[in-house]
Amino acid sequence: MQTVTSRAFNQDVSQAKRLARTEPVFVTDRGKPTHVLLSIDAFRQLTGSGETVTDLLAMEDTVMVEPDWRAAGELSRRVR
Repeated sequence: MQTVTSRAFNQDVSQAKRLARTEPVFVTDRGKPTHVLLSIDAFRQLTGSGETVTDLLAMEDTVMVEPDWRAAGELSRRVR
C-alpha cells in the first residue's frame, strides 16, 4: 500500500498514477486517508464490472425516461 499526501498528489499526479498501476494509493489530508487511487483494472476487479464507458454507450437497448416533475422543484414548473 502506497500513501501520498494531498500536497504531494497535487504537485505530481503522474507519480501517483504510476504508483496506482501496481497497488492502491491512499491520499491523505492532515495525516488521515481521504481518497484512494486505483487503476481501472483494479477497480473493475473490485466491483466485478467488466463494462467500459464505450460498451455502455454502444448498447442497442433504448432506455425510456420519464421526468419526475415533483422532484424537479418550482422553477421547472413555470410556464415561459
